Amino acid sequence: MTYSLQGKRVMIVGGGSDIATALASDLLHEGAHVMLAGRDATKVAAAAQVTGDTIETLAVDLADEESLRAAAATVAAGGELNHLISVAAQRANGPVATLERRAVLAAFDAKVVGPLLLAKHFTPLIAVGGSLLFFSGLAAWRPSPGGVAMAATNGGVTTMVSALAVELAPIRVNAISPGVIATSAWDAVGPGKQAFFDKVAATNPARRVGAPSDISAAARALLTNPFITGETLHVDGGGRWA
Repeated sequence: MTYSLQGKRVMIVGGGSDIATALASDLLHEGAHVMLAGRDATKVAAAAQVTGDTIETLAVDLADEESLRAAAATVAAGGELNHLISVAAQRANGPVATLERRAVLAAFDAKVVGPLLLAKHFTPLIAVGGSLLFFSGLAAWRPSPGGVAMAATNGGVTTMVSALAVELAPIRVNAISPGVIATSAWDAVGPGKQAFFDKVAATNPARRVGAPSDISAAARALLTNPFITGETLHVDGGGRWA
């Protein structure tokens, strides 16, 4: 069975990120109708402009259920939704002894609670053959000191999608677990960013860091394969084994 994205309506939450921009551009190229949503309207608008096409943008705050309810009503006014993707993330790094409750809760809102509420409010809009796609991450499979909060949130995503796939069937629910991807999200590392990338490239089996295009390709594969559900696809260059 083949499945085309031509004419499909796709919403991407976390729309201000480099990955969201790459995915939106590729989806447009395949003929999909794309909506970018996020909490930071300026970033979302900038991401939409980068694609060179007119993309609908929407305000969504994953920490505010009323925001999600309102967004679902807005999207419903335009008809069915074929695919809903959330690439949103909020880091909460640091040793357990220094973690602040507020930061941990924000991380869970972005990766676990928010996506769960997206499923609650948007599932009624998903067309036959449609899917939900959420993002986990390498930290759940390769934990490191100072990464316990991110390991917990990413692990929670994988458990959640398996359960949602069973409950929401036949709507498909999957996750992607990226490794180290060269995006502006790593700018916080500062001058050591390139050295970090070089170290990752030297040690993981793929011998390079990932690119947003790698994640986009994986996402589109999951969107278009009607026999994959409840799975987490690891796109990490083999980083789990390095």
